[in-house]
Amino acid sequence: MTIPHEFKETLLTLDNVCLKLAGRAILSGVSARVRNVTRPGRLQGQVVGVLGPSGVGKTQLFRLLSGLTAPDEGKILVGSEQKTVTRGEVGVVAQAYPLFEHHTVLENLVLAARQHGLARPEAHEQASRMLQRFLLQDCARAYPATLSGGQRQRAAIAQQLIRPKPLLLMDEPFSGLDLAMVKNVCDLLAEVACQDELLTIVLVTHDIAAALSVADTLWLLGRPRSENGAREGARIVQIIDLIERGLAWHPDVMQAPAFAGTKREIEQRFASL
Repeated sequence: MTIPHEFKETLLTLDNVCLKLAGRAILSGVSARVRNVTRPGRLQGQVVGVLGPSGVGKTQLFRLLSGLTAPDEGKILVGSEQKTVTRGEVGVVAQAYPLFEHHTVLENLVLAARQHGLARPEAHEQASRMLQRFLLQDCARAYPATLSGGQRQRAAIAQQLIRPKPLLLMDEPFSGLDLAMVKNVCDLLAEVACQDELLTIVLVTHDIAAALSVADTLWLLGRPRSENGAREGARIVQIIDLIERGLAWHPDVMQAPAFAGTKREIEQRFASL
């Protein structure tokens, strides 16, 4: 069943994005957009899952979205004001959940707040709020090396959300996790998305089931073949609207009949990507 919703302003635009490395086309004509989706009576951010086979160009797309690399052609615009993406204006949670190892969790968050211009008292107050929001109060004085994988991930997300940003990128957030932990991460991301309806979360992952569990939209990245059979640069070859399929925002989505069918559809499509 499709949950009532409405689409409003555009929050993320990829317009004919192209990238070459050492003369080889990595990404060619990547185009898509994410619009603010609203639901009656509640906040609802956007969650996009980027799927594709290994080596297709997901990492390079991640770098472009983060502002770490500039496209050779095209443009990437973020936020309700649709500004060109720049490094530091986008939240990035890398696979290793990097934190300052010689600082406590609280100090990591305070440092992040200070880097965004808050005075120390305000930075400490904001960091304390984030610790509560991400259930990390008991870890405030702990060092990153002593944290579990789940705690470290929550701390890394909190670090990036310490100041409002229009886009949060996550690289392989489900990698190496057992099924129970994957569910915990999906629940966490769903909770984060519901804190700010102008926040867009983009997950770059190879885990089809996990992406289906938490995203409202999927982008399938593939490398089409030219007329002579050669592989071209990667682009978004299919966009799957999980809202229209009745698979978005459901806590038990894996039990939905359409879930298994959509997963099979994507797995079969992977063979041609």
